[in-house]
Amino acid sequence: MTEPGEAVWFEVEERIDATPDEIFPYLTEPERYVRWMGIESELDARPGGVYRVRMSNNTVALGAFVTVEPARRLVFTWGWEGNEAVPPGSSTVEITLREDRGSTLVRVRHSGLPDESARDDHAEGWRKYLARLDVVTTGGDAGPDEHR
Repeated sequence: MTEPGEAVWFEVEERIDATPDEIFPYLTEPERYVRWMGIESELDARPGGVYRVRMSNNTVALGAFVTVEPARRLVFTWGWEGNEAVPPGSSTVEITLREDRGSTLVRVRHSGLPDESARDDHAEGWRKYLARLDVVTTGGDAGPDEHR
């Protein structure tokens, strides 16, 4: 059980048969981002730049980029518009890309979540979206996002 005020975090990882250079644009370019997550995105991938992804007509993830290291690491704040439990910018997502034996280990570490319920919901979501990222970065079509 988490103590009041203690941040909750998790890590998920996916091995993708693409290079970090091939994967990185799918994390930073709006037209590629929506091939694996969301229906619309506004991404200004530089420190202080906006991170905004419309997941559905009523759900928007909002934050700001903190760190952008091409083909290596991306850090941005995260939260949900209109959500008191996880408001915009209240948590942090760190995505690292590490080349390994001809593929890339993509690791997502999401920290600053308010409780185990938020942790579990976000971990499930990131697992699903990393699997979709795998499909598109290796030349496939992930199909429509169930949030659409």
